[in-house]
Amino acid sequence: MVLIVEHIHIDAPVGRCFYLSLNIDLHQDSTAQTRERAIAGVTSGFIGLGECVTWRGRHFGIMLRHTSKITAYDAPRFFEDTMVSGVFRSFRHRHFFRPEGTGTLIEDNLEFAAPVPVFGKIAEAFVLEEYLRCFLRERNAFIKQVAESEEWRKYLLE
Repeated sequence: MVLIVEHIHIDAPVGRCFYLSLNIDLHQDSTAQTRERAIAGVTSGFIGLGECVTWRGRHFGIMLRHTSKITAYDAPRFFEDTMVSGVFRSFRHRHFFRPEGTGTLIEDNLEFAAPVPVFGKIAEAFVLEEYLRCFLRERNAFIKQVAESEEWRKYLLE
């Protein structure tokens, strides 16, 4: 099991950052490089507690599916999505939102285990951890860009 922890400060209110992070349309816009699309469950707008989304996207040159469920939710401070089905043995992503100065500190805790136990340790250490860390950073940079500009209005009614 690998734990990735990432932080980003965004000069925008906590609520805006929280709800942008739950927006399916924003997620799809932020993952242009992997062509990730919501194909089942909640496929646009906001996802909430107990709801699922199935993503299809190109990772490592292969089209993969990943279904996540929102398993914990405490607006606007925290939510957790957990893999229901996909290529990982386990995958849990916890999102924390804290006021910091005039903005928000977002903390991502992503825990995962690679698909194949023996070869998985090598993949976890040398490939998946860095790949997923970069994926989180790119997504958070996109959220930051949207939240700190007027573009957030495209995704939220605040």
